[in-house]
Amino acid sequence: MTAYIESTKRYGYDFIPGEYLPAGEDEYYLRNQQLDELYTKTPREGVRCSVRRGGSYRHLTPEEIRALEQNGNVSANWQDVFVSGEFNPGSVKNCFFAGLVRLGAIGSGLLRFHDYVLPEGLTNSRVISSDIGDHCAVYDCGYLSHYIIGDGVLLSSVREMDTTNHSKFGEGILKDGEDESVRVWIEPLNEAGGRAVLPFADMIPADAYLWAVYRDDRALMDAFNRITQAGSDSRRGCYGVIGHGTVIKHCQTIKDVKVGNAAYIKGANKLKNLTVKSDKQEPTQIGEGVELVNGIVGYGCHVFYGCKAVRFVLGNNCNLKYGARLINSILGDNSTVSCCEMLHNLVFPAHEQHHNNSFLIAAMIMGQSNMAAGATVGSNHNSRGNDGEIIAGRGFWPGLSSTLKHNCRFASYTLIAKGNYPAELDIPLPFSLLTTDIANTRRELMPAYWWMYNMYALERNSWKSRARDKRAFKPQRYETDYLAPDTAAEIIRGLDLLARWEEEGGTGRALERSRQPVRILKAEQGRAAYREMLAYYAVKTLAEYIAQTGAPFLSFQAAHPEAASLAWVNLGGQLAPEGKADALRQAVREGRLASWAAIHAEYEQFRREYSLDRALNALQVLRFLQTGKAGAAGAEAVVTAAQWKAYLDEGARLRRYIEEQVYKTKNKDYADPFRNITYRNAQERDAVLGRMEENAFVKTVKEESGKFFETLLKAAQG
Repeated sequence: MTAYIESTKRYGYDFIPGEYLPAGEDEYYLRNQQLDELYTKTPREGVRCSVRRGGSYRHLTPEEIRALEQNGNVSANWQDVFVSGEFNPGSVKNCFFAGLVRLGAIGSGLLRFHDYVLPEGLTNSRVISSDIGDHCAVYDCGYLSHYIIGDGVLLSSVREMDTTNHSKFGEGILKDGEDESVRVWIEPLNEAGGRAVLPFADMIPADAYLWAVYRDDRALMDAFNRITQAGSDSRRGCYGVIGHGTVIKHCQTIKDVKVGNAAYIKGANKLKNLTVKSDKQEPTQIGEGVELVNGIVGYGCHVFYGCKAVRFVLGNNCNLKYGARLINSILGDNSTVSCCEMLHNLVFPAHEQHHNNSFLIAAMIMGQSNMAAGATVGSNHNSRGNDGEIIAGRGFWPGLSSTLKHNCRFASYTLIAKGNYPAELDIPLPFSLLTTDIANTRRELMPAYWWMYNMYALERNSWKSRARDKRAFKPQRYETDYLAPDTAAEIIRGLDLLARWEEEGGTGRALERSRQPVRILKAEQGRAAYREMLAYYAVKTLAEYIAQTGAPFLSFQAAHPEAASLAWVNLGGQLAPEGKADALRQAVREGRLASWAAIHAEYEQFRREYSLDRALNALQVLRFLQTGKAGAAGAEAVVTAAQWKAYLDEGARLRRYIEEQVYKTKNKDYADPFRNITYRNAQERDAVLGRMEENAFVKTVKEESGKFFETLLKAAQG
């Protein structure tokens, strides 16, 4: 409902209500602080901007005012229009100014962005209480209110661009005087809201994981709420900011949005209550038909072609495209979501989800995952409420048209074959294939399937997670190797389960909520494969550590006689010993880690210690292989020099096996006669697919084998 205002004298003023204005301050005190910060704060790319403070502005001269009015410009109070440096009034045409407006240098030059060129200055725009930097082009902006615009910014054909005095820029905070009911929460993993978290500008999946999972830790929850609120400015009156060199054109509504440097926003329908992070090294782009509300957009993101996102956090180097819908979800770095739908999810880095008929609802997916066409994860709630959940470890891959119900849990690298899975599932065996028998009545599970039959995809998953990591700055060290402390622990548990199930007749009890137990396929081969995987992981990890540090294996073993815990936690893609994660939570509860910056510094400490922690974990895995006992029960095992040499030889054998299997599994695409029926001859096939001998990834694996053998040689000499 509109309100009629009789007087225009205060138009553009009184942005901060009097009761929220500190004694001795005017309504521009926060604006001036933000302006100084824009020009003095060192951005991520390490280039300090030139200093230009409010004191350098001057009033317009009478001649300049006359020239502006002759060009069709209007202001209720020209005394509140200031300029700085070079000012060419001929470059300002048909504009309306209200409130305190400060203009940077305006010359007679042109601003170019690709093939789009506009003269610097302001044309056909309404500017209300805003700062505009040096050498900007502001053209046909119907309503530009309470914004700070950096240098070299191009704004063209923006219908509405304004900021309210209570703007939060996508963060889940309250401004002074606001009621709790207006706070914006994100509800990952559970549609009923029982795992809700508060978004903030620097949130990463590790933060959301600790917040969403440890809900029984009331003191931790209270601390996270308190830290988030205290970490942002609760004062009213912050302006929206558009960073240096950003281009915004042909957009409808931009409200309460903060945008970094060098961003490109084109044709967006609605952007509201957002922080859009961007800089020269990782520019963010937002394209046609996009609607984003209540969220954080990370550095280097691309959001195009009709995407919708509401209540979200988007990590760095993420892509949303072709009508993707992201709602109440947190998406980790280096992820791509195209066409499909995601609601109420916490997804760790390197997630791939394409195709319009795929959706993911109320789930936590721990990274390096892939959703195939037609996969419907979380398609039904098997309860009286919408409170179901699905949790899947790294490398989760639901295949074509696979349908899963809540609640389910899957070990790392579970591959689910096409089919309808009507009951809840709890699959603890990593690297397994889950399928249904030919009669479509009984589930079947093959442990270590990837290692035995699909090595190309397994190795490529790790490789592509590294190759697609285009982040210039990496706040967390994400584990991309498929064999790591988390999957080693799952394998050890899987060996124990397989031994028990063998005694029960080769079926897995309690893996599915049905009357028929799941049939375990090729259990003996799976157990042998699991032991090979453990051996390869342990040798590779220890050999790399020895080659890096120069410490001989026997010396390293003697220095660490104690048992290392095999319990690790996946903190949003970064692995850490469970004990360290528990200590971090304790420090937060006790107030020793009292900010998100301090918590993130602790993640960085985990990263610095990861190489040693992983080597200790690998040593414990070797002890398990020696004794068959995990934890303290196997700590007394000592690997002799002769045994270590035998393990190095075994590592070399397994690396050759990996290289051979990569070639063999890829070569199926060439040797299978049905794969060749659409080609007139082998030459046409090779012209389309490329020759097998020239496959880039096969070559990469061969090169990595050479490096691995060199590492083994160094480890043998150490």
